[in-house]
Amino acid sequence: MRGILTGRVIAFDEARGLGEVEADDGRRFPFHCTRIADGSRRIEAGTPVCFCVRAGLPGRWEADRLVPRA
Repeated sequence: MRGILTGRVIAFDEARGLGEVEADDGRRFPFHCTRIADGSRRIEAGTPVCFCVRAGLPGRWEADRLVPRA
């Protein structure tokens, strides 16, 4: 998968550092807090974002380089 997608964070568990983002086309991708581009390691559910997708665990794609957008 290539390119930059846009979407919205639909869930983020700060204690575990795990979240999920939904692309504008409806696909959902999990992410870890270390994948937030600004290094903050936290992001609020509902935040609109731009992101890339990368191969993660076998058989699954993950969101990478999440950047909050205005």
